[in-house]
Order: sequence, then structure tokens, then C-alpha cells
Amino acid sequence: MAKKNYQAMAKGIVEKAGGEGNVASATHCMTRLRLVLRDTAKFDIDGVKAVPGVLNVIIQNGEYQIVIGQDVPDLYAEIQKFEGIKAGGTVEDAEAAAKDLAQDHGSVVNGILSFIGGTFSPVIPVLVAGGLTGAVLSLLTSVFGVPTDSGTYTVFYAINQATFYFLPVFIGFAAANRLKSNGFLGAFLGAILLYSTINGAEGLDFFGIPIQTITYNSTVFPVILGVLFMSVIYKFLQKYVPVFLKTIFVPLLTMLITVPVTLIVLGPIGNTAGTLLANGVYAIYQAVPPLAVMIIGITTPLMVFFGMNNATYPVVFALIAAVNSDPLICTGMAPANVAVGGACLAAALLAKNVEEKSVSISAGVTALCGITEPGVYGVLFPKTYPLVGAMIGGGIGGLLAGLLGMTQYVISTPGFISLPAYIDPNGSSYNLIVSLVVMIVAVVLAFAATWLLGKRAEAKRS
Repeated sequence: MAKKNYQAMAKGIVEKAGGEGNVASATHCMTRLRLVLRDTAKFDIDGVKAVPGVLNVIIQNGEYQIVIGQDVPDLYAEIQKFEGIKAGGTVEDAEAAAKDLAQDHGSVVNGILSFIGGTFSPVIPVLVAGGLTGAVLSLLTSVFGVPTDSGTYTVFYAINQATFYFLPVFIGFAAANRLKSNGFLGAFLGAILLYSTINGAEGLDFFGIPIQTITYNSTVFPVILGVLFMSVIYKFLQKYVPVFLKTIFVPLLTMLITVPVTLIVLGPIGNTAGTLLANGVYAIYQAVPPLAVMIIGITTPLMVFFGMNNATYPVVFALIAAVNSDPLICTGMAPANVAVGGACLAAALLAKNVEEKSVSISAGVTALCGITEPGVYGVLFPKTYPLVGAMIGGGIGGLLAGLLGMTQYVISTPGFISLPAYIDPNGSSYNLIVSLVVMIVAVVLAFAATWLLGKRAEAKRS
């Protein structure tokens, strides 16, 4: 497998993006380098795609997302060396460029999905670490006999519980940053909602106006709505408050206005929306579990391609809050993700070009671990038949998962590397065994379908 030259990649991408002066800001997520440009007309999309190591380019609401793979931090480190590029931040030109591009090429639905995905994507590492710690706790108690009143258990339990108890703080920070507002004020709003006199408080009122009792640590919708409102107030005050008063009065007035409105209006709306969403989705699952999970298994590669996969996280949180596990979204994505791995590995065997083999093998191994962007953009869609193979494997795997009642107990990137997420906290090994069988079936079927379809495609070409 050829080693990437990240310095050359960075140079090539910046050059084809219109030069150092045209890149207003640069950030990255798990697999993509994200650029905001000052002049979008200078971006040579075909030229960027031709840079060795680049898998694809996606344009979403003002961002040029360059798909690299899990090694994107190595490329980002080289991008940071360009002195004229604002790394990890924003400038006014960047915000203007983002708005212009969103108006030209975006839509309301696309904007909402982009916002939700961009909010949850930075929080994924926290969710994975904290969620899988719950599986570690199950192993410690059921396999190694660690008592629940021991210091060891207490430490690991704190890691697991803090992840989800303080999730509104993380979401508040990420949402505010996504809206180009003040991330720390967003986190502050999350912290206020979790404070002991607010979270789950009964009989509370504000100047005589009753405040609904809500357990904020078990829902994410109130803080998201609160940050949306907060960002409007913050930007308004930033624009009209005199410069010499901004430092004191902008944050003060922002929170004095935002917190009561969130507690009285937005919090109850968000809580109700989350409850309705969980009940609705779970009702669909209960009606026809195999079909519901199969649909997720089939459509996951398409959701990844269109950037909709991270937008499903609110549904996952709602399900876990309602039934203590996710029998639908992550459960359907598990066979779908590893099926992408099987399809990529089959495509690698069929590939005659060394570079194609290298990309397919790398993408296949990564997909088996649960990260499918490199496979989706670099193998499935360019060749088409691996996409069909992956959808067949993921669909049948999802059908089997629904029939056998598979579920995922903690939030983690679905794939073989996250098998502990399927350990039943009650000590039963049934769900873990079923999950392993489902994913193996998905890989084998995706590999076989891709191999057969690929052979037929190659025969037609010749």
C-alpha cells in the first residue's frame, strides 16, 4: 500500500482551491478536509479530485468537503502550515462565502441536515469512547468479576455516565460553532440546563411563568433549539452593541435572554419533539422490525454519500432514551458498514490497477471497522457494482438483524471494532453472538455479490 505524501497533497489541494489567499478557513472531521472559500469560482473541483490521495469532493452549504479517509488529520497538519489559512476558525469573508453558496446551491432540508450532521460529527469521538466504556464495564463485572462497589468500577462508570449526562454541553459547543456563534456560550447553555436546580426541577417558575419539568441530560433537542435562538441573539448584539461595551454586555445579555426563553418555550418544544420522534420511529420498528432494519441496511451507503448519516444521531439518542438501546439505526448500519468492507475487498481482487487495489483494500479494512466514507466515495460509487453488492449484503444482514432482534446498547460507530457495544448489560451473550453472525453474513454476501457482478461487468467490457 503506497504511503501518502501529505505535504504534496496539501500543496496540490490549496493550489487547485484557488491558492492560499482563497481559503478562508480549514477544519476537518473524521474523514474529510473542510474548506470555506472566499471566491468559489476559483475552486477547480476536477483538479482537486485529481490530487493523489483525494477520494472525492462534496459541496454542502458553503463548505468544500474533500474526502480523504481516517488519515485526514495528517493532511490537516500540513494545511495548518500555510500561514494565510485560518485553521480551525472562521473570518467574516468565510461566513459571507458560506451564505452565498448556501443560497445558490442549498435548500432548507439540506441546510437542516448539514447543521445536524455538522453538530454531531465533532462529538462522535466522545460518544465512541464513553459508549464503549459501558461495554468495558459489562466485561469487567461479568467476565473478570470486578465488584460494582470497587474503585475500578467507579472510575470506568464515571467515564461512561459523564459522556451522556454532559452531552448537552458538548452539543451546545458544537452547535454554536457550526452556526459561527460563540461555542463557549453554547456549552454554557448546556451546563445551565444540567445544573441541579434546573435539570428535572419541579415547581419552578420565572416571574410567575411556570417552567416545565424536563430531564435535560436525557435529550439533545432542547439545547439544539436553545443554541439556534442564542446564535440569533448573539449575532444581533454583536452587530449593534458599541465596541467598547461588547466584552461585557454581549455575553451577559445573550444568556439573560436565551436561558428563560429556552426554559419556558424551546425546552418543552424540544423535549416533546424528541419524545414524538422516539415513539414514532419505535412504532415503525415494532410494526415490521425486519423490514425497518433492512431498509436502514440497504440505504446506509446512500445516506453516507449524501452526508445524511450523522443526521440520524438525534433519532439514535431518542431511541436510547426511550428503550435503553437502538434496535434500528445503528443496528441496521452495522451490517451495512461491514458490507461496504466486503464489497471493497471483492473490488480489490477484481482490480487490475495497483492504485485501485491499494485504495480498495484500505477502504475495505476501514469499512470493516465502521468508517465507510473512503469506500463509498472511492470504490462503491465510481464502479457502481460494488455499491449494488454492498446494498445486497447490508439489506440481507439488516433483515436478519430484525428477525433475530439484534440491538446496539451503546452509541458507537457500527462495525466489527465496536462489537463490545452489542454486549447485553444483563450478562446474556445472545445479542453479541447474533451481532457477530449478522455482520459476518453481510460481509460474505456483499463480497460474493460484488465478485459476481464485477466478473459480469468485466466480461461485458471485454
